[in-house]
Amino acid sequence: MAWRGVHIAKPARLSFADGQIVINQDDGSIRLPLEDIACLILDTPQITVTCAMLSACAAQGVAVIVPDARHHPAGMLLPFHQHYAQAHVAQAQVETSEPFRKRCWQAIIKAKIVNQAAVVAARDAATAKALRAMAGQVASGDPDNVEARAARAYWGALFDDFRRGNEDDRRNACLNYGYAIARAALARGLVACGLLPAFGLHHRSRTNAFNLVDDLIEPLRPMIDRLVAQHAPDPSTSALSKEDRQTLVGVLTETVWIEKEKLTLLAAVEKIAASLVRAIDAGSAAVLLQPAIDAP
Repeated sequence: MAWRGVHIAKPARLSFADGQIVINQDDGSIRLPLEDIACLILDTPQITVTCAMLSACAAQGVAVIVPDARHHPAGMLLPFHQHYAQAHVAQAQVETSEPFRKRCWQAIIKAKIVNQAAVVAARDAATAKALRAMAGQVASGDPDNVEARAARAYWGALFDDFRRGNEDDRRNACLNYGYAIARAALARGLVACGLLPAFGLHHRSRTNAFNLVDDLIEPLRPMIDRLVAQHAPDPSTSALSKEDRQTLVGVLTETVWIEKEKLTLLAAVEKIAASLVRAIDAGSAAVLLQPAIDAP
């Protein structure tokens, strides 16, 4: 099983030979077994790659991420048709009923709010208690938008003087970068299970190729939030530093609980994706596994 994310931030030439990615840089050359890599982040425009390497990454199921001029992830290479029952899984996915999708969304948002409570518990016990109470109020489809109420309480407890969406606050840039890395890992897991990332359970945007990713990432977001809070970037600047980016790639090896098993994010997203296939086949949202920050 692939277990590592590779972040390349210096000029390099990447090629493929003997089952390994070959990274040539001014200070030398290294080789990494392709089978160990889940995500490859090419974080500088001074990188050249061979078509053979990209083809090998696609065949192995490696998500290759490329940034824009501000080092924000801008695009991703994912493999086509990796699953033995691709058509069957995709057909079942697009034919899911609205009640099933709403029940899945209920479970997702409840898990997200419970994880938010776990993140702020040490900092603000009262808010954590309120969040746990809110989690119990989430109904099928979250028609009362408990998610938004929880978010207002959560962000105020997690960060001082913080407004989500403020592009001048480096904490937001760090959050968005971490979310993008997690999205890539989750998209990789969904494709490997034969699911179509564009067809969501709740998110249904016609212009979003990753609606399903944006559904399933919700309970994982607090894990990234916690990493950013621990990293404590200076909020007075907006630009991501190299240290920021290298720290946030580490989200791939952060751990969560799936039932009674402690897993890295990379392993967790594969379990979540596989459980969604089973949930669709069973027509039961209860089968969809949810990640937890606190041990069960």
